[in-house]
Amino acid sequence: MLNSATQAASQIQKHAKKGGLIHVVSHLDADGLAAAGIIGKALTRLDATFRIRIERWIDEKIIEDIHTEKPSLIIFTDFGSGDLNVLNSKLSKQEVIILDHHQPVGEADSSFVHVNPHLYGIDGSRDLCGAGAAYLVARAIDMTNVELAYIAVVGALGDLQDKYDQRKLGGPNAAIMDDAVNAGSLKAETDLLFFGRETRPIHKALACTTTPFIPGISGEEDKSLAFLASLGIAPKRGDKWRALRDLSEDEKKRLFNAIADYLVSKGLSGDVALTLRGSVYTLTGEEPWTPLRDAREFSVLLNATGRMDKPGLGVAICMGNRGSALEEAISVLDEYRRVITKYLNWLMEPGTDRIEELNNIYVVRGEGVINDKIIGTISSILSTNLAKPEKPIIAYSTVREEGLAKISARAIDLVTSKGLNLGEILRVAAEKYSGRGGGHNIAAGGQVPIKDLESFIGSVDELVKKQLGVARVGG
Repeated sequence: MLNSATQAASQIQKHAKKGGLIHVVSHLDADGLAAAGIIGKALTRLDATFRIRIERWIDEKIIEDIHTEKPSLIIFTDFGSGDLNVLNSKLSKQEVIILDHHQPVGEADSSFVHVNPHLYGIDGSRDLCGAGAAYLVARAIDMTNVELAYIAVVGALGDLQDKYDQRKLGGPNAAIMDDAVNAGSLKAETDLLFFGRETRPIHKALACTTTPFIPGISGEEDKSLAFLASLGIAPKRGDKWRALRDLSEDEKKRLFNAIADYLVSKGLSGDVALTLRGSVYTLTGEEPWTPLRDAREFSVLLNATGRMDKPGLGVAICMGNRGSALEEAISVLDEYRRVITKYLNWLMEPGTDRIEELNNIYVVRGEGVINDKIIGTISSILSTNLAKPEKPIIAYSTVREEGLAKISARAIDLVTSKGLNLGEILRVAAEKYSGRGGGHNIAAGGQVPIKDLESFIGSVDELVKKQLGVARVGG
């Protein structure tokens, strides 16, 4: 893995020195923006000529657009491994670097430099993300780029790779985290994981919590205040609002237990509350009272900029911009959270069948209501909030002008440990209907023609049954 990262670094240095145009293409989620920011910063330090382009996916049209600019080198970050067929056919005469962590489909052209943990027996769904692969390359370019380790940590958290005990990062992610700690940019500790734990009054932090989504509290500041009052937890000390960090250990314990009981009263598993406690990653070089201070909150801000059509803001922030870009990104983040709360309330509206339980899966029907760029966020939130989390979620939104349904699938570790591989299932099912799919065992995505959507869902339901029945998918 490190040898392939060094090979990629050497190729980047060669093209930077020659002055050729380097085109960086990355995914629009938090991990993709972090990866693009890391490579962008490394290229800036090389005084390279480069352009960064953020996309939802790779297709032939995007590749043709890139070709018109005649780049000397193309770098794909946080995607590419699942698109090797199209890359091989369209870019075999082009110098290409792929820095990805999704399950490879096929083999890369021998001329490509392919840096992917799966090629070396490392789990790309929990041990190394796209930003992590980009960081290893940046580190190989120049050791001064070690200061970018914290951005890779943000990418890993944005990709929900904190899957070890107490929501810690493990594997190569842990080694990257150590780089960030040693660089003085990160501190790790155990605490409650409310959004805005460092920056928001406790009732606002509680209302902003969507993982897990707390019906009747998430998005409701007045009800959050009432909930705290019922526990005897004062939201203010004097005339100053208290943040989560200001609560005593006893107050935190009371709050945690009360939320667990409340979730059970709403028909949800008490275990859902366990997602509220774990490892906290504080970015010590960032200003207190900003969304960048907590690494998870940083990742949500990046996700917001990507999902709300402002990805350039996220990349700029990862490359060090803290002025007007940050101010605008904070406004985008606030709107993003309002949109998510609106969508979740719409899906959970009593008497509707927008979340349907089939034999082996849940189907979340976003139809034309939920923005296709946000459907992945919705499926991630719901994956730990449903009554039977052992069933994976298949969420979709339709893009009528393209005639496509955008699919996002999620499962929990308990199910993938039994052999479920959503990336493989979505690939097999989508290709059956002239669509595309892939990703990780625990999280995957794809797109299929709207006219084939119900047949596709039926195929996924059957494939999940076969896989968990230890049958071979695609057989």
